Amino acid sequence: MNDQMMYDLVGIGIGPFNLGMAALAEDLDIEAIYFDQKEEFNWHPGMLIEGADLQVPFLADLVTIANPKSPYTFINYLHENDRLYQFYFFNKLDIPRKEYNAYTRWVASKLSNCQFGKKVIDVTYHKEERYYEVIIEDIKRSETHKVKAKHVVLGTGSLPNVPEGFDKYPIEDVLHSNHYLYHEKQLKQSDSVTVIGSGQSAAELFYDLLNDQRHYKYKLNWFTRSAGFFQLESAKLGQEVFSPDYISYFHRLSYEEREEALSTLGPLRKGIDPETLKAIYDLLYHRSAEGNYPEATIQPMTEVNGVEKVDGVYRLACRQWQEDHSFTVDSEKVLLATGYKPHFPEWFTRMHDEIEWEDEKRYKVTLNQQLVFKDGRENHFFTLTNLEHSHGAGATNLALSVERNKRILNTVAGEEIFPIKTNTVFQQFSSKQM
Repeated sequence: MNDQMMYDLVGIGIGPFNLGMAALAEDLDIEAIYFDQKEEFNWHPGMLIEGADLQVPFLADLVTIANPKSPYTFINYLHENDRLYQFYFFNKLDIPRKEYNAYTRWVASKLSNCQFGKKVIDVTYHKEERYYEVIIEDIKRSETHKVKAKHVVLGTGSLPNVPEGFDKYPIEDVLHSNHYLYHEKQLKQSDSVTVIGSGQSAAELFYDLLNDQRHYKYKLNWFTRSAGFFQLESAKLGQEVFSPDYISYFHRLSYEEREEALSTLGPLRKGIDPETLKAIYDLLYHRSAEGNYPEATIQPMTEVNGVEKVDGVYRLACRQWQEDHSFTVDSEKVLLATGYKPHFPEWFTRMHDEIEWEDEKRYKVTLNQQLVFKDGRENHFFTLTNLEHSHGAGATNLALSVERNKRILNTVAGEEIFPIKTNTVFQQFSSKQM
């Protein structure tokens, strides 16, 4: 980090999105640097359950979509770690989440433009001089530094979404799925565990608990307010909404049309992998054939609206919304698979009045990931966070994150370093193309 130089790009936060951008930028004629307050890179370590796979093919690594010749591809990771033959015989497109984490940690360890243990505590725009001043705190040394940047990219990711009232209890008792493996032993040694949620994470947690239930004998519940435990739509034509063509089409729609489109894409955006649902059912069936198996309750259409501690257990206030029937369930442990919410640093909220907004929570974003400022500044502030309303169902898709990184780096460089592909799918989304 050079306090005196003007960087072309400063990245704030190093998750998979900014890490992929850093890998692509490493060999470009762009002065880029990325900061994260964590001491090292780690991708959802609390959810790296044995046997859980990534839900996208390995080609959706950090760089391949943009540059398959990069030294930071997943294939090169396998090559350098002497795992190519094992992967060849593994013969699957989907890879273990643990291996994806190992791959991303490997990439992070090789990049000179990623700095960990460095927290960005403020960003100020100097309009006359046309640069951003970024103030960084060195966590270990308690020192602050300033760097200048022509452009900034926000990649601070998301935080666990814990419903109101559930956050006041000890994390070892009432916890978000993000912390599962840190408290797995205590969960399985309890008398009862309740999983709340309907997506892939909820299903994986339930299956892991169900699989070990016979060894520990805890009572197990799974509640979701969704109408059912539905599988993720994986038809190939349907998956084409996770493409650059669809993102370009979606972005051209009005805000109201985009909101309506998102509501129709639920089966493609949410749901559970069919193999996970099959594994749960098969385990339940085999267990039912044996008889005398531990109790497991699975119930959809059920809201969990509150919690209180009563006589050493947690009493959950539930409501089956279709019948409009309220009831309570006692559970020693509560596991929240309730998703995530965007994380914005405090300093970013001070920019609120400088930015154009589409509604009270969603800022206006260009196709190239730039926030739209009222002063029309040429020094861009890119964002990789809170993009579903502007870029559609693929906002968190790993392959499309590489596509976004291509656009950002092209914009910073002022030239098309990475070609932007069109006609990447077999269908067309707009009749205006006809």
